[in-house]
Amino acid sequence: MTNKLKKITAKYRWELGIVLFSLIFSWWLMFSTFSYGNGYLLISTKAWSDFASHIPLIRSFAFGNNFPPQYPLFSGPAIKYHFLFYALVGLLEKSGIRIDYAFNVPSALGFMFLILMIYIFAKEVFKSRAIGILSILFFLFNSSLDFINFLISHPLSVNTFKDIISNTAFPSFGPYDGKVISAFWNLNIYTNQRHLALSYAFSLLLIYLVLKTKEKNLQSGIKYSLILGIALGLSFFLNIAVYLMTIIILICIFILFHNKRLISFIIISVAGLVGLPQYLYIQSGASEFKPIIHLGYLVTNLNLGSFIYYWWQNLGLSLILIPVGFIMATRFEKKVFLTFLSLFLVGNLFQFSPEVAANHKFFNYFILVGNMLSALLIVKLWGKNIYLKTLSFYLVIFMILSGMIDFFPIFNDHFIPLADYPVSKNVSWIMRNTPPNSVFLNTNYLYDEASLAGRKIFLGWPYFAWSQGYDTTSRDDLRKAMLDSNNLDFLCHNLVVNKINYIEINPLSSDATVNKQIFDDNFKKVYANGNTILYSTGKTCSGG
Repeated sequence: MTNKLKKITAKYRWELGIVLFSLIFSWWLMFSTFSYGNGYLLISTKAWSDFASHIPLIRSFAFGNNFPPQYPLFSGPAIKYHFLFYALVGLLEKSGIRIDYAFNVPSALGFMFLILMIYIFAKEVFKSRAIGILSILFFLFNSSLDFINFLISHPLSVNTFKDIISNTAFPSFGPYDGKVISAFWNLNIYTNQRHLALSYAFSLLLIYLVLKTKEKNLQSGIKYSLILGIALGLSFFLNIAVYLMTIIILICIFILFHNKRLISFIIISVAGLVGLPQYLYIQSGASEFKPIIHLGYLVTNLNLGSFIYYWWQNLGLSLILIPVGFIMATRFEKKVFLTFLSLFLVGNLFQFSPEVAANHKFFNYFILVGNMLSALLIVKLWGKNIYLKTLSFYLVIFMILSGMIDFFPIFNDHFIPLADYPVSKNVSWIMRNTPPNSVFLNTNYLYDEASLAGRKIFLGWPYFAWSQGYDTTSRDDLRKAMLDSNNLDFLCHNLVVNKINYIEINPLSSDATVNKQIFDDNFKKVYANGNTILYSTGKTCSGG
């Protein structure tokens, strides 16, 4: 090793360590929650529900024909979900890469990218390597007061350490378990929503570049802004919510940073123009929901006291350390924080989808930068006397304690095997014998075999499509009416209108009454295996 290389290594040893740590941790995190073996998809129990949406979307690009994109669990209308990441995964699988690598490698790289951007952003804005490192720590291990709930169910004893490392359940999973503390603070949010880390990382990089850019001359500044604007516009289908958040932050930068007005204005304008056709496409399918004013996010019985209580439970010490850190910050650092504070305000003022809990993305992004102010305070305390050093040490412990407890349910999780096409005869037959753009009238909701084969189904688990704004109630009523129909004209009319090519019957997995006789008497049975029967609609229903 040359002297020059030794000097570089010594100078950037912390950065090299962070890169290595982020790579190893990200790789473990993603592969520990999804894998593949012996023809089975191996899905962790805590990712089981979300992957019931993601796998069909991936497979619609890998083995199906999904362009222009539709949501494969709600065939027909234009897709309303940011599909770009899952399309990439599908194309990787289509190219011959096994699905676990096709899915996990981009996920791991995206999570690694986010860790590195948190460090770079914090280090450069706050001029401190220690703040960058603490910001990573606070990102990985949340500051909520969930450790109190854990200690209530596992009282302090000589077994407490063992209780923590052997824990298999999150102490709180609000609002789904009725508790106050949200399900969205732990790492489970990134193992389930695989596109989220990459989206935040890209946005953070763009904001970082805007803050670092010096507008030396008008011509180069305009070109640079145009490139960033196009890049942001193209990220619309990567994550619509993060696209919107980035626009909000840029508007705040335009207001607060006089020397960034030109670059902010150009990026916002260009990103809006590039994003507009994408927005119009997702709106071309009728939506049952429009953004509304909704005060207080998930706070019940909203008033000042309940609002403070909710965020004290969910942010813990961060609710104190962030304001104190803000007071200690420089004018520039304050301005940067205020641009991200806008996300906290917007998330508490508006509802952008049928499920208000989806606003968690605003708060997850806000706390990334909020954590940096907490880190700023702790670093400044550490630089004082022994008493403040001791205080800062304990502040760090209580900032990450809940996150450490939340880590082990993921670490201790196990896989649920799901038969894929090398093992499942049904999935394999559908892949080999039906056109890639086929649509199935289904009786099964979760992990339908036609979905695993990349085909679209009439309606998957309603929650997924409902949360995106589709009218799942009417469609489910129609699905059940078709399955139980004794009127061939009614049945054929709706099969043709909805471009359904196959009827997939499995009475054991159906929540609907199935009039099997009408299908046996009038439709060609093209496949039967066990309880699964497939009928073709083409010869019975003209144009079907």
